[in-house]
Amino acid sequence: MQVYNKSRHPVKAWVADLADIEPQAMRQLHNTASLPFIFGHVAVMPDVHFGLGAAIGTVIASDQAVIPSAVGVDIGCGILAARTALHAGDLPSSLAELRGEIERAIPLGFQSHREAVLPDYSFKELACKGQLKGEIFQRGALQLGTLGGGNHFIEVCLDEEERVWIMLHSGSRHIGYAVAAVYIKEAKRLTKQARVALPDANLAYIDRNHELFDRYINDASFCQDYARRNRLLMLEQVHRILERLLGRHLRLSSQVQCHHNYISRERHFGRDVYVTRKGAVRARKGELGIIPGSMGTRSYIVRGKGHPASFHSCAHGAGRTMSRKAARRRFTTADLARQTEGVECRKDRGVLDEIPQAYKDIDQVMANQQELVEVVHTLRQVLCVKG
Repeated sequence: MQVYNKSRHPVKAWVADLADIEPQAMRQLHNTASLPFIFGHVAVMPDVHFGLGAAIGTVIASDQAVIPSAVGVDIGCGILAARTALHAGDLPSSLAELRGEIERAIPLGFQSHREAVLPDYSFKELACKGQLKGEIFQRGALQLGTLGGGNHFIEVCLDEEERVWIMLHSGSRHIGYAVAAVYIKEAKRLTKQARVALPDANLAYIDRNHELFDRYINDASFCQDYARRNRLLMLEQVHRILERLLGRHLRLSSQVQCHHNYISRERHFGRDVYVTRKGAVRARKGELGIIPGSMGTRSYIVRGKGHPASFHSCAHGAGRTMSRKAARRRFTTADLARQTEGVECRKDRGVLDEIPQAYKDIDQVMANQQELVEVVHTLRQVLCVKG
């Protein structure tokens, strides 16, 4: 762990050297740690990189205020993994058919279902409902059970004993984005109204004593539940596809699910605080979590060690080393094919920005957080569906 002491509060980072953190992200960490309501220190995960307002890979505790952008715009984004009763030899020799079936069954990118998978799902519990247009809720109902784009994925993986796992990464889709946008805007309005000088406007916060605080906690929790259900629905769909293709009943076991963009009420250092994790997974002692690598590299099922200084957290993945535009400029589809050799996946320009070399070395990320987690299973992708 490296400590940065040039802000109002310390920054404790699980990196080999503070110089390894990109300057833009380091500036964001400094800005965040300069805020008066930070509890103790800012914890930084080894996959840290530049984000909106707060850097991705940042863990913040406070009982005085919440920063909506420190949760992120995809509220509840996270990972779900489940081990099947299958072994590698049970899979078809060609996984192209399986990938095609998944891509046809689960809407990707901006696509939605034509009919709601959960027709009775209600958005009435959202406190900010009156600030959102009606079509957002129609869209939200149709997006339950859909993947989205960017770095979201559905994968079939093999563990160290060649057992088959289903793993997927998705969040709260457009409803989460819409809710986040409402509260980021409201936080900016409140800080401007109070004439608070911020080092970055996107670090605007909502004070604990303001009525919007509890409204935000309520709505973030709603979006986190939406994201959890979204992942479960997709898992059920992939499970059914596998059963149909193989003509047999499959049992799922060892299911693990974790958010990595969210807010949670927790107790740390003797105080009840709200913890925001933006690109970080909770890793309490004995708690299971998931740390995926990039497309074509290894991923990990881990068990938390409950390190106090990390606020019981760990990394959420490999973390980007370059922007999507930079990746498209630098790499070719030939590079993508070479770096994803052995994985059934798209290898066209549409997913070029997700090429493994656009991400940090997952092995280095894992090495930097040995005091945060221990590895339970190592997974390697054999199939990857990207949005």
